[in-house]
Amino acid sequence: MALDIETFSNVKGGFPFFKAVGHPLTAPKGRALLARLRGPVAIYDPLGFARAFAALYDFSGVEVAHVFVQDIERIGKPVLGRHAQPVTELAATTVASVLVTAFDAAPLVDQIRHLLPEGATVASLDDMRLDPAMLTNPRAYLDPLNFATNFAFFRDAGGRHTRLATANYWHGYGATDVRLWLQLIGGDGETLASWEEPLLAAPAGVAIDSRAVRRRFGLDEFTGQLFLHVIGARGHDVVKYVLDTYGDDGDVLSCTHDANAWPADRYAGLPAPGEGETVTLWLQNSHPCPIPVGGVGLNLMGADEVAWLQEPIPAFASYPLDVASLLPAARWPQQIEVRAGKHFVRPRYEIADSGRRSRIAHVNVERTDLVPDPRIPEIGNLMGKGFVLPAPVLPPKDFRTSVLPTPMATSQATLPVAATIFDRDGREVARHRFGCLARAHIAALELDELLADDGSLAGGFGHVELTYDFADGGEADGWLHAIFRYQDRKTGHAAETSFGAHMFNSVLSYRGEPQSYSGRAPGLSTRLYLRLGTGIAADTFCHLIYPASTPWHAASTTTLALHDGGGGEVAAREVAIPCGGSLLWHAGETFTADELAQAGEGGYVMVRDTTCRLFGYHGLVAEGGEAFSLDHMFGF
Repeated sequence: MALDIETFSNVKGGFPFFKAVGHPLTAPKGRALLARLRGPVAIYDPLGFARAFAALYDFSGVEVAHVFVQDIERIGKPVLGRHAQPVTELAATTVASVLVTAFDAAPLVDQIRHLLPEGATVASLDDMRLDPAMLTNPRAYLDPLNFATNFAFFRDAGGRHTRLATANYWHGYGATDVRLWLQLIGGDGETLASWEEPLLAAPAGVAIDSRAVRRRFGLDEFTGQLFLHVIGARGHDVVKYVLDTYGDDGDVLSCTHDANAWPADRYAGLPAPGEGETVTLWLQNSHPCPIPVGGVGLNLMGADEVAWLQEPIPAFASYPLDVASLLPAARWPQQIEVRAGKHFVRPRYEIADSGRRSRIAHVNVERTDLVPDPRIPEIGNLMGKGFVLPAPVLPPKDFRTSVLPTPMATSQATLPVAATIFDRDGREVARHRFGCLARAHIAALELDELLADDGSLAGGFGHVELTYDFADGGEADGWLHAIFRYQDRKTGHAAETSFGAHMFNSVLSYRGEPQSYSGRAPGLSTRLYLRLGTGIAADTFCHLIYPASTPWHAASTTTLALHDGGGGEVAAREVAIPCGGSLLWHAGETFTADELAQAGEGGYVMVRDTTCRLFGYHGLVAEGGEAFSLDHMFGF
C-alpha cells in the first residue's frame, strides 16, 4: 500500500510536512513523543496532518480514543480509524492526553485550552522540532526553505566511489550564510556519520567525495545514501546536484541527476536487462518507517500483473533489487514500471554487463494526475513543433545511439511520436515516424538505421528531437519521455539518460511552457551548471542543444564562464549555436590547462545565455578513453 502522504503538487509545488516529520534528526523525537502519550488519547487534527504523521510513525502503541477537527467540513470523516468529531466535544471526554498534530501549535492549543479535560496533558509536533540553528526561517516551521533537503545514492566499496557536485546557487537569490548539514546513512539504515559544511558567501562550487568522507570518519566500505539539508537557502527549496560514479579502474564511470526530493507513487523508464546484463534497482527508503513486505512492486509497462517484493526494507535502508528476481522474462527493449508507494525519492538503477563494466542512471516520476490534452494536436499553427524532447547524437563514427520512447503517465495509452535527426547547424538529416505506439510497445530506434551508410554526420555530431506526430491518431498530454542510450563502438562502454519534453523558445506560452527557472513562462534564457571532473576523469564534455518550438533568434549568444571552487570567474568564452542546432565541446579544448588548474577542486562552468533557452547534456571521459558518462544538466 502507498503511504498516505502528500509530497508534491504540480500546482503548489513540494509539501514540506512529510519532510518535517521524516527528517533523520526528527525521527527519534517523533518516536519518543508517541511513547510519552498516556492513554486514552485524543488527537486534535486542526490542519489535516494526522494521517500523514501516522503513515510515517507506528501508532500501534497509542490508545487513540477520539479524533477532533476544527473544520466542520471534515466532521464525520474517517481519521486514524475514528470518525472525526467537532473539537467542541473535547471537553466531554475523559482522555489522559491530547496530541495536537501541528507545528507552531501554541495558538491552536490556546484556542482549545478551555476545552481540555481536567488533568489531561497536551503535546504537539513542536516536541519533535529541529533545533532552531537548523532552520532558515524559525518563525514559520513549515516554510519550504526550512526543508531544502534531498537524498543521494552514495557508495565507497569494491573500488567504486561516488562524488556529489553542485554550487551555492542560493547565493544568487540573496543567501549569505548557507550551510550544508549532511548525514551518511549505511545500507542497514543506521547513521555512519553526520557533519556540516559551511559554504562561501559566493556562487562557490561544492564537491563531496566518498573517498574523502571515508577517510575523514575512518569508515569501512559502505553503500547507502547521503542526506543533504541546506540551511540558509533563499529562492529555491530544491537541492540539485550531479552524482558521479567512478572506479579505481578506468572502465567504471557514470553520472546521474539529482534524486528529485519528492517520493512518488510510481516511476517509469526502467529498462529491462539486455543479453548478458543485470539490472539492479537501488531501493533507498526515504522515511523513518520500514517499507513493508509487498510495499514495492514491478510490472512490465502496459501489463496489469505486478510482482511484489516479499522483503521489508528498514527505515532509511538501501536494498539492491535484482530486476530479474521479480521479472525473470523481461528483456530489453521492454521497459518496467516501478510501484513505489511514495516510499523513496527517484531511485537509481545500475546495469552491469557480463564483464566488469557497469553504468548508473535514474528512472523518472510517472505522473498520476495527467489526462490527455485535446488542445495539443490543435496548437501546431501557433506553437510550431510544440513539445520537443532533444538529445545528443554523439559522433556516429564513435558511438551508437538508441532511442526508446517511454510512457511517463498512468493515463498514457498511446504515444504518437516521431524522431528527427539534425546536424550541428540545424539542418534536418533524417526522420523516423514511430506511428501511434501502444503503451506496451518495444519500439527502440537505432539511429544507425537513419544515418548514411558510412555513419557520418555533417559536422561530426548533431542531435535528435522527439516530437508528437498525430498522422496515425493518438493522444498527448505534453509529458513525452524517452531513454537515450549511447555505446562506445570501440570499448563497449555505455551510458544512458532520460528526460521529458518541453516547449522551447517561443514568446507564446501554453500551460506554463516554455518553462522558466526564475519567473513566469515563457522561459527564454539559460543558466546551466557544468561540473568539472577534476581528480576523477581526464576531461569534461558538454553537448548544448538550441531547440525551438517556433523560429527564434538565428544564433545563440552563449557565454561559457569557468569558475573556481570559490565562485570567482577564471575565464570566459563566447560561442554561437545555430537555432535548431547544437554544439559539442570539451573543457580541455575550450580552456587552457592553466585556467583549468586555477579552477581546481569544486570548479565548474556556468553556461549563460540571456537570448534563448538551451538544453544541455554533460559527461566525463576517463583517462585513455576507456569509459565515458552522460546525463542531462540542471539549471537554476
